[in-house]
Amino acid sequence: MKLSTKDKPLDSRELLNQNQLERLVQFDSPTIANVIELFELRSRVADFSNYTLKAIYPELPPTVGYAITATFRSGYPAEGDESYFGMGRLIEDSHLMPSPKIMVIQDMDAPPQAATYGEVMATAFQTFGFVGLITSGAGRDIEQVRQLRFPCWASSMIVSHGYNRFLDFHLPVVVGGLQVKPGNLIHADGNGIVTIPNHIAPIVVELCEPFVQAEQKVMDYLKSPGATPGGYSNAMGKMRDEVKELREQAQSKLKGLTSVSE
Repeated sequence: MKLSTKDKPLDSRELLNQNQLERLVQFDSPTIANVIELFELRSRVADFSNYTLKAIYPELPPTVGYAITATFRSGYPAEGDESYFGMGRLIEDSHLMPSPKIMVIQDMDAPPQAATYGEVMATAFQTFGFVGLITSGAGRDIEQVRQLRFPCWASSMIVSHGYNRFLDFHLPVVVGGLQVKPGNLIHADGNGIVTIPNHIAPIVVELCEPFVQAEQKVMDYLKSPGATPGGYSNAMGKMRDEVKELREQAQSKLKGLTSVSE
């Protein structure tokens, strides 16, 4: 097991404060994805998890945190007794990363051969300040972890822990088609997982509420007595105009960030 420090430290100026974090968890991940689209920084089919990852407890509210990463394998015996070797070191090292923290684990066995996490691991991460766990591998102890109300995302459920061991820590990983680097800001809920570029995160927080309000006007019209297809089209047109204004705001603010950094 090796420790990697390939990625540069996070810029503290890009970290969200407690108020911003609390505001961000009020919104679902599709809203976050919609707001990120306003900046036109990346493809609309990138930087979110695919169908292979599922929220194990979709009833839990959204989770937001900065990624702590690791790779894992359980399909065959290792030399010596390496069961979850290095986990204490991983948790100790994590205090250098910003909070809140989400554990992100790539299972290097394809397909997964045994469970990546269970009740003990989930309890340990929760005890030491992590707010969730994401793995391309499998989970177990489903009901016991449910009682912890500790959010988890996984590809499957497997009863055994197999020959479990961590391989590397603090390096880029891929889970559900999503590349995650240490310190990436993650928003996750029952809909899926999306990364938020750290440098635009404060602006994303600002624009979520007005985006929801623009959509809500259409929903309010559809629920009103006497709604018609023509009225629906008009409401959609007004929403598109408001979204266009938000897009202009997002890109203007982005240009401001770029000019300051230069």
